[in-house]
Amino acid sequence: MDDEPERTKRWEGGYERTWEVLKEDESGSLKATIEDILFKAKRKRIYEHHGQVRLGMMRHLYVVVDGSRTMEDQDLKPNRLTCTLKLLEYFVEEYFDQNPISQVGIIVTKGKRAEKLTELSGNPRKHIAALKKAVDISCHGEPSLYNALNLATQTLKHMPGHTSREVLVIFSSLTTCDPTNIYDLIKCLKAIKIRVSVIGLSAEVRVCTVLARETGGTYHVILDESHYRELLMHHVSPPPACSSSESSLIRMGLTLVSAPHLAQSYHHLFPLDAFQEVPVELYKGERYCQGCQGEIKDQHLYICKVCQNVFCVECDLFAHDTLHCCPGCIHKHPVPPCL
Repeated sequence: MDDEPERTKRWEGGYERTWEVLKEDESGSLKATIEDILFKAKRKRIYEHHGQVRLGMMRHLYVVVDGSRTMEDQDLKPNRLTCTLKLLEYFVEEYFDQNPISQVGIIVTKGKRAEKLTELSGNPRKHIAALKKAVDISCHGEPSLYNALNLATQTLKHMPGHTSREVLVIFSSLTTCDPTNIYDLIKCLKAIKIRVSVIGLSAEVRVCTVLARETGGTYHVILDESHYRELLMHHVSPPPACSSSESSLIRMGLTLVSAPHLAQSYHHLFPLDAFQEVPVELYKGERYCQGCQGEIKDQHLYICKVCQNVFCVECDLFAHDTLHCCPGCIHKHPVPPCL
């Protein structure tokens, strides 16, 4: 477990000659290049989810929040704790909007201990109310990654095999004070298929790298508040289910849910295909977006492979992130009046 792959040790490689990516426009501004980089990052999310059909629709997620003294740092405004709680309120709303048959729980770790802020449940109002009250908690001591993960494991290990078991750690400190060897716990998490992802608020920590790698999660360190928000939103969509996941819902028992909730989760099983990206100068038809009906002034336009309708980049992102269906296809095949 301690033998880290060579590619992750060469961290300098990611920063080699990065200045060549930035190019000035005619006025000497770098704004166009930066906007292009941000645009490509947004489009990347669409292609990441494309083709991932085996998704964990029924999710059980514990969010672990670092409550140590480092959360009082003011590099995020007004401080790390307040910024984190505000972003988590938005995250909870989006999470249940996209995953209505899933559950969330919140754990806070500080003073070498860990305690549940909320139990695992599917009630977003309960979690949001708890997050609003948590603004007044005192930040002190060091976090205990071991105690927080162990507390989450005691509940998640009893979840049925056809659901996903996940932990998202918001880690601000550069240290963790644990009662025993955390690497033994990481082996246990891997064995019972609990996926742990980490969002770091300070700098990369070795144990978090190993934790995410061994359990199949992700690990990122934020750059600023907007990047922080974007990293949180990556965890709104369910992760791909592993090939060994249980699929016998009858044998394992299926939680009773309403028809609208099942309908909201349907798009995770059959995601909308990515639209074809075409340079504007190569497109011979009318350059008007089928979604917003506006003229397309960007460098690229996006064509649905089924209905062949054209969309601008904003409507493309809206269709994939929010609608989860093509407006052109719906207009072409309307719902019968009897329905």
